[in-house]
Amino acid sequence: MPEDDLEVTVLLPCLNEAETLEVCVRKALTSLAELGVDGEVLVSDNGSTDGSPEIARTAGARVVHAPIRGYGGALLHGIEHARGRYIIMADADDSYDLSDLGPFVESLRAGHDLVMGNRFRGGIAPGAMPFLHRYVGNPVLSRLGRALIGLKGIKDFHCGIRGFDRDRIRRLDLCMPGMEFASELVVRASHSGYDLTEVPTTLRPDGRSRPPHLRTWRDGWRHLRFLLVFAPRRTLIWPGLVLFVLGVVGTGLLSFGPRSIGGVQFDINALAYTCVAILVGAQLVLFGGFAELYGRFEGLVRDRALSRWVRWLSFERCVAIGLGLIAVGLAGTILALTHWSETGFGHLDPRGTIRLVLPSATAIALGVIGVFAGLFASLLTLRGVRTDATVTDRIPRQRDGGRSLTPTA
Repeated sequence: MPEDDLEVTVLLPCLNEAETLEVCVRKALTSLAELGVDGEVLVSDNGSTDGSPEIARTAGARVVHAPIRGYGGALLHGIEHARGRYIIMADADDSYDLSDLGPFVESLRAGHDLVMGNRFRGGIAPGAMPFLHRYVGNPVLSRLGRALIGLKGIKDFHCGIRGFDRDRIRRLDLCMPGMEFASELVVRASHSGYDLTEVPTTLRPDGRSRPPHLRTWRDGWRHLRFLLVFAPRRTLIWPGLVLFVLGVVGTGLLSFGPRSIGGVQFDINALAYTCVAILVGAQLVLFGGFAELYGRFEGLVRDRALSRWVRWLSFERCVAIGLGLIAVGLAGTILALTHWSETGFGHLDPRGTIRLVLPSATAIALGVIGVFAGLFASLLTLRGVRTDATVTDRIPRQRDGGRSLTPTA
């Protein structure tokens, strides 16, 4: 690792950026010189085959070769090899204004841990951002980030230029090698209580003749998936719990006869839907629990304790509860069969037997789900250890330069 003797490292991840890399390096070096900053430009090359590393060196940059493919893989390797106390990362496509790094340097010197660029405040040139990204993707994902993660003051969640304190960010042990690294950086910093702020920045059309590496739907989904892993309680557990409780209450009431609410009568048809609500609600809650377990045991979430009920998702407890529900459902089924035998098969009384059949079948299905939920939860935590009923982090699967890297499919 190089000696840490500079104030700022401008970090550019690179994969075949021969058309724009030189101008990006020269702009960044000029800006650092004008600001009187002792710094460097570091290009983290991700396997370029177009001569990008040689272009970067000729322009005055230092080059390191990232062994893990992907946007996050290149940045993680660059962060590990940066010499500057502060790092300003940006794309190497000449879309961000690397000639004006002053606002980032000033904010970092002021003590902010993470400084985000805001393209909507600084200005987006015509054609710089696709319509879908500008009016749907970025606003929606930014709002979701603020709502799900509790971010305050960050309006442009996915801006590609941002600055941060190198050592503080290293302590987060970031691990996502793909485009979702951008979300991980913000989310993990926020969860760790870091000081986040925004500064205006501009965006203009990039200077490449080829399509960008970013894929709208694929990478948008990966960002959203990452946010869901970090906020399962708001996205899965609480909505599922509400649906489950409503289903239980509705099923309990309708099992004894029709009910009228506001002049509208609810009967057998409504009972079928309340039973479905129980099953869907239970599965949402369980999925939320699985998401918490996955985030914890994959090393994605280290700063939040597991929900108490999630710690109960052991194979033995789930099997016991599941078998109990199956037994209750079978008992109800036996009662229904008895009624059928007394009234004659084929003569199903919708006002009697069906009110017992639907809840019984639901209990059996819920029991089977519970049994396999325990099995799945145990598979998620096979390589973890439990101490005093608290799940501790397992060792990350893959390491490179001190950073844990989790390959994606």
